[in-house]
Amino acid sequence: MNRLNILMPLALAGLLLVSSCASKKNIVRDTVPSSDSRPSVAVAEQKAQVESARELQLRQLQFAQRVSDTKVYVKNIVGDMKFNIKAGSKNITVPGALRMRKDEVIRLQIYMPLLGTEIGRVEFTPTHVLVIDRLHKEYVKADYNQLDFLKANGLNFYTLQALFWNQLFIPGQKEVAERDLGQYEVKFASDVTTLSTRKGSLSVEWLASSKAAQIMAATVKYISQKHGESTLGWAYNDFKAVGLKSFPATHKILFQTTSAKKKQNVTVTINMSEVTTKDNWEATTKISDRYKQIQAQDALKKIMNLGI
Repeated sequence: MNRLNILMPLALAGLLLVSSCASKKNIVRDTVPSSDSRPSVAVAEQKAQVESARELQLRQLQFAQRVSDTKVYVKNIVGDMKFNIKAGSKNITVPGALRMRKDEVIRLQIYMPLLGTEIGRVEFTPTHVLVIDRLHKEYVKADYNQLDFLKANGLNFYTLQALFWNQLFIPGQKEVAERDLGQYEVKFASDVTTLSTRKGSLSVEWLASSKAAQIMAATVKYISQKHGESTLGWAYNDFKAVGLKSFPATHKILFQTTSAKKKQNVTVTINMSEVTTKDNWEATTKISDRYKQIQAQDALKKIMNLGI
């Protein structure tokens, strides 16, 4: 009995000691986190960068959409204008008219000062360019591949139409769809935001108002090993209301090229006195049999001399 009384306390003490050790192990095990559950700083930073890039991409798409939405939704743009051309020592200003019908024609008419009779006409259509000199009864009619000053600079009808209509474009495409907006690289700034795109040797950059998303200027650059480098700058000003949108009444066009193996600068300014949507005019020009057709390579020279 005495022996049993001695052994019982010893057994109870042993059980308590084992239980205490097991509890301590569990506490230690619970308080030390595993490597799998420990947060990774690198992963968190990478996730933040991905989210930031997505947010920036969304902002860029939204701004490109806003710029695209500033275009006027009309079929015709018509207005009288003052047409000025500067090239070398030449600086001529004559009255005229600008008539445009979407996807059909861009027409510049040059008038005789004071008399108001037409002395020249330049038309761009999807298929050809037409230049008429009414004083000398001559004309040039050629497709875009026949005209070196257009072919050598990567310009076609839809490029010119977008520039005249104060709109975005994708080189080589007829129009800009919503799915194309991701092709523009957008760089934000406080006052002016830049949009740009490139296809082959042709690159385009637009400057748009950061607040209104209205295109204020465009620059088209074309680099060719055969023809050299050409730059077409287009600045817009004096915006007038056309429906719920705005259209620039003043276009300043600067053309610089080394395609003729020498640097050439030509500046054309179009100042429209009004911007209307009149449609009571024919989009097709009929050429009189009395007019003589001249070679396509003389088209640029003929355009330069229309004001004389």
